[in-house]
Amino acid sequence: MQAQPLIAVSDVEASSRWYQSVLGLRSRHGGKEYEQLLWGDLMVLQLHRWGAHHHPHLGDPEKRPYGNGALLWFYTEDFDEAVDRIAAAGATVLEGPKENSNAQHREIWLRDPEGYVVVVAGPYGDVGM
Repeated sequence: MQAQPLIAVSDVEASSRWYQSVLGLRSRHGGKEYEQLLWGDLMVLQLHRWGAHHHPHLGDPEKRPYGNGALLWFYTEDFDEAVDRIAAAGATVLEGPKENSNAQHREIWLRDPEGYVVVVAGPYGDVGM
């Protein structure tokens, strides 16, 4: 089994561009209503426009913050490259980059344009062994 998170957004194309520039993902599907984003050949995130395709369980776009209590957590082997890409894209950084001594890795916490919290973490054991 493999997770393939889907988040509801108001602008699929803008969100797709953000995730591509900030996380280095690439588009597989593209479009105004739905997108699949890949890391290599692996789909790691889906974007779905609020109200498209009549999915009653996507949530309520009027209730904020989106994703309260859930984080979009991404792992990368090259944390330094990810931090450079995040800085170059001008992404909103909530915290970090920092060392998480409990997990023994580095991480950086971001907010995407829709308000979701996104975390990028390096390899476990990367620091403080």
